[in-house]
Amino acid sequence: MKILFVHQNFPGQFPHLAPALVARGHEVLALTDEKNQRPSPVTTLRYKSPETVQTDSALGRSFAQNAERGLLAARGARAMRDRHGFHPHIIIGHPGWGETLFLKEIWPHATLLVYAELMYRTRGHDVGFDPEISPDSDESRFMTVARSAHLVQSIVQADAAISPTRYQADSFPPELRGKIAVIHDGIDTSAVAPDPEAQLTLPNGRVLRAGDEVLSFVSRSLEPYRGFHVFMRALPQVLAARPDAQVVLVGAEGTSYGGKPKNAGSWKQALLSEVGAQLDLSRVHFLGRVPYGTYLSLLRVARVHCYLTYPFVLSWSLTEAMAAGGYVVGSDTEPVRELIRDGQNGRLVPFFDLAALSAALVRGLEGDPDAPAIREAARQTILSGYDLRANSLPRQIAWVESRGAMR
Repeated sequence: MKILFVHQNFPGQFPHLAPALVARGHEVLALTDEKNQRPSPVTTLRYKSPETVQTDSALGRSFAQNAERGLLAARGARAMRDRHGFHPHIIIGHPGWGETLFLKEIWPHATLLVYAELMYRTRGHDVGFDPEISPDSDESRFMTVARSAHLVQSIVQADAAISPTRYQADSFPPELRGKIAVIHDGIDTSAVAPDPEAQLTLPNGRVLRAGDEVLSFVSRSLEPYRGFHVFMRALPQVLAARPDAQVVLVGAEGTSYGGKPKNAGSWKQALLSEVGAQLDLSRVHFLGRVPYGTYLSLLRVARVHCYLTYPFVLSWSLTEAMAAGGYVVGSDTEPVRELIRDGQNGRLVPFFDLAALSAALVRGLEGDPDAPAIREAARQTILSGYDLRANSLPRQIAWVESRGAMR
């Protein structure tokens, strides 16, 4: 079959699926934003990057921006059709930025498959979850409905969809869930595995080794959506109780999902202003964004890994920490509960309960007698249901090829 991936940051969620389909004899191309610099595992064409859409309507801005990107992606697709005679049997795209909106108009007979990452909802998810950061209001719900418009349209147009977790699939309206298959992106458990010889060199030259009293926290951006503010507020009690503990944080100072703080340039600055005087900052290490190998080394040396999240998209960092045999203290929120059973393969605490979080982190750092069993169970969870080669990738391939067979 001829298969086209469409993703503004390709390979995005498809770094393994695209080359696997090539290996099975399919002709695979990708269409991406011209500014995307990520290496591609397949031949890639580019569409013009959208300019900022000017509109006075806050409610309409999101759809206008996504529709503009969809238009430019469609023009790129039209050039593939008209100049190069390319007609895909299957299109696989991420609808989050609007790229799939008009592709059926270019190739009406192609099967359109989309990655159903999350549907924004006005209640029961991130909106209103954290009143300190984002107060629940009619206006916030209006904006959420408006932000969902292109996602609803995209999945209605799609012939089928794939979602990495049940929680994320269930964020979509019940009448659309029948289109969605739940198949995780997959973790390469041969690469992401425990290593008793692991070590991590900090910027100050100190070397941390597996077994040391290390607490890790990882997020693409250090922001409230991933519980950065809760983690930082728990640290004074943790460091006071464990005077030898080293805390290592990975993540940028910007925001990936939420807004910026009102009185500081970043959430890191805001929280250091709030609790920094209570911390021994010689033991708190902010690494920013790091190479993947450095990140894996951190997961392997950490005695405790803290993962907190709003009811939102589940991070790869949780599944990779578990694959690395991590002792995870996580938030008792719905996406985390899908993977972690409290006391069996990790520890769960209420998202906002600082005392419970501090106690759970201290318990892990001081040497929880159940830690070896919890670590082993965490890795087994990933091996049994989220392993790339034994589970996820074969199921993804079958999902794509079965749709081609139905053409």
